[in-house]
Amino acid sequence: MAKDPNQRHASCQELQADLEHFLVSQAQTVGATQIAALVTEVLGTGPDAGSPGGGESGDRFHTRIFGASPAGEDAAQGAKEPADPEELDIAVQAYEEFGAAQRERLLEDAAGASENRRQNLVEVLRRARDFRAAAKLLEGGRSDAEAAALYEQAGDLGAAAEAWLRVGNMTRAAAVFERCGRLELALDLYQKLGERQTMAHCLMRLKRPMEAAALYRELNNVHAEVEALRSVPAGDPQYRQAVLRLCELMEHYGHTQRALALATAVLQASEESWRDPDLRALVLRLLRLLGRQAEADRLQARMDEGSPWVRGAPPPLTALEGYAYFKSIPIFGELLLEDMRDLYRMARQMEFQPGETLVEKGARGVGLLVLLEGTVDVFIGPEADARLLNTLGPGAHLGEISLVQDAPASAHVRARTAVRALHISREDFQHYLSTHDAAALRIYRLFTLNLADRVRALST
Repeated sequence: MAKDPNQRHASCQELQADLEHFLVSQAQTVGATQIAALVTEVLGTGPDAGSPGGGESGDRFHTRIFGASPAGEDAAQGAKEPADPEELDIAVQAYEEFGAAQRERLLEDAAGASENRRQNLVEVLRRARDFRAAAKLLEGGRSDAEAAALYEQAGDLGAAAEAWLRVGNMTRAAAVFERCGRLELALDLYQKLGERQTMAHCLMRLKRPMEAAALYRELNNVHAEVEALRSVPAGDPQYRQAVLRLCELMEHYGHTQRALALATAVLQASEESWRDPDLRALVLRLLRLLGRQAEADRLQARMDEGSPWVRGAPPPLTALEGYAYFKSIPIFGELLLEDMRDLYRMARQMEFQPGETLVEKGARGVGLLVLLEGTVDVFIGPEADARLLNTLGPGAHLGEISLVQDAPASAHVRARTAVRALHISREDFQHYLSTHDAAALRIYRLFTLNLADRVRALST
């Protein structure tokens, strides 16, 4: 293996004899570290390159990894002394060249070493980017939090969540459980933490929309509640309840005609619905509310006569307000349907009066605002005489960069008219990224491409 042909063994028998001499010379248990020492010396990769035998070569390599010689194990139990950076670099290079069996043997040997030596090996493993092995060495002691973070880097999310639980960080454990698809465990932790918003998001991912809708209602998040109610399938035992609540919300927010269309279609959808007293009462009330008294009287007469059910048109599709606007935002351009719906559901509806500030220049963590109704003016600053940069209306969005980068807002935005918008906070968006790996990759990819396009535009 030596670079110089003159230093190579003439035959396999000569190599075997050299190895046997090395093993005998150690006068101690020989592990992967000592074998690696021989390889390192023969390859000439370190400052100690030279004779492949010699009783000191294994000790020197052991020191590179553990920061103390095997003979000095007892002394190393005391104060922690980090290994020399140059020696660590050599150890990292050697570890990276190990085979799987060598790495496994090294970790077995390290399990019984002092804390000082294990910490030095952990640093080697970090630099070699064997994060899972580093986490295993740290696990079970005072370093569980460090182990949990390393497990996350390694992509071993189940082990990471368990480690976060051991150190009492339920919030991080819940997010990691959700991220790896163990939603029931995540939901249980969110419930213990009293985090109703994330509980509701988790329930939606578990296909339990009515439970989620109840939580959104408690939180007064009408936008998310409507989205949850719309997700209840027609065959669900709670479908009727979902329709009644949807119609109630539509009526409350001035969409009485849409509420009537939905209620009428559901009433005529089946024999069971036709006989439902609550649906009948709702349709009659909405007809009268809209001034359609004659229709209400005719329908009432049919009901009183016991007229048979006649199948009507299917329930109308209620539009997802602002959903198309979200889809058009460049950094969301590659999100899959379920990921896009999860993100859309995180938004909360906000209202602003004329002259009210939506975005203050210099503020951090603004989050994303998508305009549904009204217009806003974008100024270069907050001063009364500040230059007007732009005027935006429905479909426009503000602050998408703040979702990814916590930078100060570069402009001042005020409502010109009454404005209704959907808002996603930076905190909610970061939680979304931490629990939707594939979506996060797509968003960051498009963010990077968009940024590159802007840089090119500025340079030409």
